[in-house]
Amino acid sequence: MTSQNYKRIIAVKADAEKSYWALTEGMHEWWTRPDAPMKEMGDRSKFTFPPGNGYWTFEATALEPGRCVEMVCIEALHLHEDMPQEIETEWLDTRVRWDIRSNGNQTDIMIEHHGLIPGLHCYEICEAGWDMFFVDSLQAFLNTGKGNPHCAPTNDRHG
Repeated sequence: MTSQNYKRIIAVKADAEKSYWALTEGMHEWWTRPDAPMKEMGDRSKFTFPPGNGYWTFEATALEPGRCVEMVCIEALHLHEDMPQEIETEWLDTRVRWDIRSNGNQTDIMIEHHGLIPGLHCYEICEAGWDMFFVDSLQAFLNTGKGNPHCAPTNDRHG
């Protein structure tokens, strides 16, 4: 039986070590700014999407430098207008895994979001989000040094 989990693969110019860094300590360069980097097994990072679009907290369950990053969602609050309340916690207990493989002069990175399946209310929204952040922004960051992460609007005029 074929898995219906969200899955994609990208090829990048960066080496496996830089790719691993982008998936652990460098997520702010291509996704959104977490409250802490993932450096060790058991580390927890909260990813917010201001203003008011919710957050997800993940715990690192596998960290193999240059090879894979895996994390499980331990808190979820996905706020989306005109959607059933169930959408808020659909990511809870889902698992995101990135596998990194050197392939000649490029690196292949595969994501599989275990539990993000078409039957969820959030699937189309989250599929588009992962495509934008993983397929487009991460690939751009690892190829050019410039990603397109979520940036919160700010009223801070001092920064």
